[in-house]
Amino acid sequence: MADESPVRDNPERQRYELEADGGLVFAEYRREGDRLLILHTETPPALQGRGLASKLVRGMIADVRARGLKIVPLCSFIVDYLARHPEDGDVVATRD
Repeated sequence: MADESPVRDNPERQRYELEADGGLVFAEYRREGDRLLILHTETPPALQGRGLASKLVRGMIADVRARGLKIVPLCSFIVDYLARHPEDGDVVATRD
């Protein structure tokens, strides 16, 4: 992973982003109060299989935790990630 930037929140586009090797990995969300509904995660085919989506999720969770927010995982990748990482359950909320 030669050219990789930190995970960043892009509130104008309602997504978390990670730039790597000229591509962009992202997770789209919709904010509802203190919760972010995570709708979709996307990794370009050329960047798949390198752990970048997991890195994006780790960065997103760290930011959410630091800001005192919660996530509602609606994206299957995020649901699967959280099943493998129960230590991050403190940032998960249910959708009312």
